[in-house]
Amino acid sequence: MAALRRKFGEDYQVVNTNRPATFVAAPVKKKRQRFVDKNGRCNVQHGNLGGETSRYLSDLFTTLVDLKWRWNMLIFVLTYTVAWLVMASMWWIIAYIRGDINHGHDSSYIPCVANVYNFPSAFLFFIETEATIGYGYRYITEKCPEGIILFLFQSLMGSIVDAFLIGCMFIKMSQPKKRAETLMFSQTAVISQRDGKLCLMFRVGNLRNSHMVSAQIRCKLIKSRQTPEGEFLPLDQCELDVGFGTGADQLFLVSPLTICHEINPKSPFFDLSQRSLQNEEFEIVVILEGIVETTGMTCQARTSYTEDEVLWGHRFLPVMSLEEGFFRVDYSQFHNTFEVTTPPQSVKEHEDKNSRPSPLSTPNPALTESYGARRERVFSVDCINTEEERNRHGGAGSRLPSKLQRMSSSGKEDLQRKVLLLSSQHSEKACSTGDLPLKLQRLSSDSGAEAENRLQLVKSLKVGFEPMTQSTGDLSLPPAPVPIHSPLLSGGGRPEDNLPAKLRRMNADR
Repeated sequence: MAALRRKFGEDYQVVNTNRPATFVAAPVKKKRQRFVDKNGRCNVQHGNLGGETSRYLSDLFTTLVDLKWRWNMLIFVLTYTVAWLVMASMWWIIAYIRGDINHGHDSSYIPCVANVYNFPSAFLFFIETEATIGYGYRYITEKCPEGIILFLFQSLMGSIVDAFLIGCMFIKMSQPKKRAETLMFSQTAVISQRDGKLCLMFRVGNLRNSHMVSAQIRCKLIKSRQTPEGEFLPLDQCELDVGFGTGADQLFLVSPLTICHEINPKSPFFDLSQRSLQNEEFEIVVILEGIVETTGMTCQARTSYTEDEVLWGHRFLPVMSLEEGFFRVDYSQFHNTFEVTTPPQSVKEHEDKNSRPSPLSTPNPALTESYGARRERVFSVDCINTEEERNRHGGAGSRLPSKLQRMSSSGKEDLQRKVLLLSSQHSEKACSTGDLPLKLQRLSSDSGAEAENRLQLVKSLKVGFEPMTQSTGDLSLPPAPVPIHSPLLSGGGRPEDNLPAKLRRMNADR
C-alpha cells in the first residue's frame, strides 16, 4: 500500500476488493453462454445447411484457408503424395506399353525414358523432373512423342498445384490473427464519473513496439429485447458511442488507452443504476481494427464484457511513469482497479431529480394574490386621502380668478382619468415611483426636479393639485412659468401676499 501511494500519490486510495473468507458468499450466479469469448472467438455454429454446402466448394481457396492447421497440413501432404504417385504411374504405364521394362539393360535399345525399367525408377524420374533436380541419369528421348506430351502436362499441373497449395499455406501463415494476441484488453470494465459525467470505461494496450496504423475501436451491446409490437429479438445488437462524433474512436495506440462511453439520454445504459446492474443480462462486444505496420494487413482483435465483469464505482490504476528520457508502461497494473465515490443512481434518476422544482423556489399563488390585494388597498387609501385633502383645501380655489379655476378643474379631471387608467392595469398599480414600471421610473427620474419646483408653485397658489405627486412619472406637466429661485417659494404671511403683482391686482379687482 505504501509503495502504491509513493508511486501514484496520496490521492489514490487502493481498495482490496477480495472478500475475506469469514463473509457469507453470495449465491453464485449461473454462468451463461457468451456470444463472444474473451479471446475473441465467436460461439456461433451453423447447422442444417441442406443444399447450401456446395457454396463452400465454390470458394475452395477461402475454405482451405479457414480450415485449422492440422487439416491444412493433411491436405498439403496428401495432395502432393497423390499427385506424385499418379504421375509416376503414368510414366510407368508408358514404359510398360512400349516394352521398355523388358529392355532395361539392353544398350542397343532406345527407350522412351532412359534408365526407367520399373515403378521406382519411374517415380524417381517424376520427382527429378518436378523438382528440376536433373541428375542426368534419367531423361526423355526423341523417340517418344507420348512422353513429351506427358512431360508438358506434368509441368502445367505441377505449377497449378504448387501455386494453389503454397498460396494457401502462405496466406494461412501470414494471417494477422496472431498479431491480435499482442493487443491487450482489460479483464473488466468499470463505471465511474469522468469530467462530471457517468461513463463506462475499459482499457486497451499494444504489447509490441510496431504500431497499429489507423486503429479504430467500436462497441456493440448484445441484449435480447421485446419490441412494443410484441416481437422478441434475441441477441439484438446496439451501437455504443465511444467518440464517433468527436473522433475519439481513432486511436494512437502507442501506450495503453482508456476507452470511454458517456452515459447520456442516447445511451442504452441511461436508466442503468448500481442496483439494476445486478439483475441485467447483457454483453458488450469490443472490436479493435487496424493495419499492421510491418505487413500492411488489416488486423482485428475482439473481446467482450458481461454484466458480471462491469464494476460500478471503480477506476483503473495508472500504468504510465516517467523515467529518465522515456516513459515506462507497467503492465502488471493493467487490469487493476480501485474504488471511487460514484452515485448509485442512474443518469435518468439523477436528471429527474435535478429537473424537479424545489418547494422554496415555487411561487405561492395565495401569497401573490394577497400581495396584489394589499397594493390595491394601499393605492385606494392614498387616493382617498388625496381626495380628502383636496376637499379640505377646496376653499382656497374659490379665491382664485375664474380663469385659474377653469385650469384647476380641467387639471383635476385629467388627473382623475389618468389615475383610473393606472388602476385598471394590475401590473402597474403603484403609489410611488419605486413601484412603477421601469419606463415610468425613467420618466419620473428625468423630470423629478422640475416637477418638484412646479409642485411647490402649486402649493403656494393653494390649488388642490396634491394628487399630482401620486404619479409624477405619468403626468407630463407644462413648463413652469417661474424659475427655481422664484420669490413665490418663500413662506410666511397670507397666501395673497405671496402672489405676483398682476395676480394681486386681479384679486383686488374681483
